[in-house]
Amino acid sequence: QITFGSIFLGNVPVHEEVSRCVGQIHGFKGCVRDFQVNNKELFIIDEALGGRNVENCNVPICDYHPCRNGGTCTSDAENWFCECPKLYSGKLCQFVTCEENPCGNGATCFPKSRRDAVCLCPYGRSGILCSDVISISQPSFSGTDVFGYTSFLAYSTIPDITFYYEFRLKFQLVNHRSALRDNLIFFTGQKGQGLNGDDFLVLGLRHGRVVYSYNLGSGTATIISKPLDLTLSIHVIHLGRYLQKGWLKVDDQKNKTVTSPGKLVGLNVFSQFYLGGYHEYTPELLPKGSRFKNSFQGCIFDVQVRTNMNQEFKSPGTPEGHPNSGRSVGQCKDSPCSLIKCRNGGKCMESGSTVYCDCLTGWKGAFCTETVSVCDPEHDPPHLCKQGGTCVPLPNGYTCHCPLGSTGTYCEQG
Repeated sequence: QITFGSIFLGNVPVHEEVSRCVGQIHGFKGCVRDFQVNNKELFIIDEALGGRNVENCNVPICDYHPCRNGGTCTSDAENWFCECPKLYSGKLCQFVTCEENPCGNGATCFPKSRRDAVCLCPYGRSGILCSDVISISQPSFSGTDVFGYTSFLAYSTIPDITFYYEFRLKFQLVNHRSALRDNLIFFTGQKGQGLNGDDFLVLGLRHGRVVYSYNLGSGTATIISKPLDLTLSIHVIHLGRYLQKGWLKVDDQKNKTVTSPGKLVGLNVFSQFYLGGYHEYTPELLPKGSRFKNSFQGCIFDVQVRTNMNQEFKSPGTPEGHPNSGRSVGQCKDSPCSLIKCRNGGKCMESGSTVYCDCLTGWKGAFCTETVSVCDPEHDPPHLCKQGGTCVPLPNGYTCHCPLGSTGTYCEQG
């Protein structure tokens, strides 16, 4: 059993007789920055009982370029810190972006990579961080984006829809291909979850035809239009229901009718009225038999409803025409990319009001202005620091700062 009365750092003071006995003893030459015993950090100078030939290390920490993700290192005589770009945080600007949400105004933050975020903008907002206010008169929906989210608007529950309703609206497809996909136009349901047995009302596109379905609790009634005339720029839909009987008219096509099965005559819905998409990642909770795989791609506008034959048509929402919420919805024919300039070969990507830069290999950041450091997880090939070693970039290559208990060029030795 050996008991140490003191811990010596750098060199051991010994008598001349001991030196002759054990041979030549060389002290450490270099810089010791952090000193930790077990889980306690010891302050090298302040807590030392004595020493000699020790001076301040003359290699500033910023010379090691410790800041990641484009952070700027600043140091003074006593300390150093990283000034981080807007999308990053932490001592070394190392944290995943959505842990410290950079998105504003209630936007949905999605990590595009381990170091970059995309802000999926709420209704009425646009821009890289959703800080720009936009006015929307004709909503533009982007479908299901590459991150798995749908664009949508959600309005308050439409009252008095039980026995009679009539809807009319216009839509414009983003391209002919989008008409051939399963695209949701609007949905409202009893519980809003689309479970079997729920009353629901749904409208969408499938294989180039308009599909209108409703369930009063005793079975689903469905009307499918003829194929859309894709030479038309704008399509018009007029649909309704009175008790069990429903009807649908699309563009100049003839009116089509259907009668729901069973004996129930009332539609009981309590969920919000969803336009263009659904608040879930994908509309997979919509009822079987009328489930649509994607949200709408294009513009939906002039949506109006009435629940009595003697009423005037009104826009949904409380107050009228105002949605409760939404995601990635832009203004029809407006491009948010017109306001964004991606650098170094980056490509501007837009999804409704959501906009971001897709960077070429070797570049990152909101506008692709930052190079990928050799220590970044995106770098190819990755750094070789092992066992929790910290990779620190150097002007030529990198070095590994090893945790207590490991050593070697890459911290590979115990």
